[in-house]
Amino acid sequence: MEKGFLDKVEDNTAVRTWSETTQQEKGDSLADRYVSELWDFTRIIVTQNNLQDCFRFGKIDLVPTKEEYVALLRCSKFQVDKVYSRAINLPTFSKKLMSMTGMGEQWVAARIKQKGDSKCIPWKSLKDLILTHSDVRNKLDVFALSIYGLVVFPKALGHVDEAVVNLFDQLNKKVTPIPVILAETFKSLSACRKGVRVDSLDVQLLLAWFHSHFWKVDRVSYKVFSENYSPLKEIVATLRRDDISEKKWIAILQNLQEEDIEWRAPWLLPDEVLYRCGNFDWVPLLGIWGAVGYAPLLVLRQYMSRQFIPATQGIADCEFLYKDDGYRKKIQEMSSVWKQTHRMKRLAVGPMTTSEYHEWWVRGINDNTPKLN
Repeated sequence: MEKGFLDKVEDNTAVRTWSETTQQEKGDSLADRYVSELWDFTRIIVTQNNLQDCFRFGKIDLVPTKEEYVALLRCSKFQVDKVYSRAINLPTFSKKLMSMTGMGEQWVAARIKQKGDSKCIPWKSLKDLILTHSDVRNKLDVFALSIYGLVVFPKALGHVDEAVVNLFDQLNKKVTPIPVILAETFKSLSACRKGVRVDSLDVQLLLAWFHSHFWKVDRVSYKVFSENYSPLKEIVATLRRDDISEKKWIAILQNLQEEDIEWRAPWLLPDEVLYRCGNFDWVPLLGIWGAVGYAPLLVLRQYMSRQFIPATQGIADCEFLYKDDGYRKKIQEMSSVWKQTHRMKRLAVGPMTTSEYHEWWVRGINDNTPKLN
């Protein structure tokens, strides 16, 4: 483990006391009906009095979590806390592509395209390189880069964005992509909710998460405990209903009840929950185009733990793009706190929610929660 790294595991009861005390002292994070000004980000639904930190379906609060995406993608444990951080002084796009593809400056320069405010390389150019390149290692790198650029972080149709290359360049250093994927998923979904067209969204991974929470399973297979088990492969092999109209799906989601939810995904077996980093009262996430924060304490029911009032004050300050004033300093601050992680022991006792949480939730709904379409 890295020298100076703090991985503190705390008791469930102690965290609950800390969280509810902090929330009472600081208050909720965002002003009433807060809407972010970021061009590609609306509300992540970061809960305060108006409950804006999850995806709400009727009275159900759910959100993809770090632990769930780690399990889905089967990231090894040593990667979990070594997070991506956008480098301050980056090599040029041309130099990064030359190093990654093994091709010369002339070949690279002829294929770089400008799409909006970003530089990209067409998928066709990478495809041709995969088919003809003589170096096996370069072939594999280019193929993996294409998957990240076209499937995980699509932005310009048929092109791989420069920001994806920045991330991919760090993956061979055992940096985990999970916080990056979460950050971009939150931002993209929030924009979708406001009617903004979004390309940078890993739909397949989100569908796997969605399927695990909204389809009841009769039992947990023993395969979950096998090192070779892949929840993604099992989900892909599962038969799905294709006879339900979009209108019917909307009605189903709007009328969900607690008993309809598979709160804990059947393939998730966490012992601990990462709930904050450093002096932040939540978890900051550095994406490839910008940063956000999320509050895992809001969705403890997804870990089969008792839900209590989360601390979210100041979480809006985590929102910024990598072109805003002073973003470099913010990147350094958010990156450094991942060396001081705080985890909570998962504990399921009694009812799924505390009485204080229920009163807080109802008060927020009655006070000022805007209706969601």
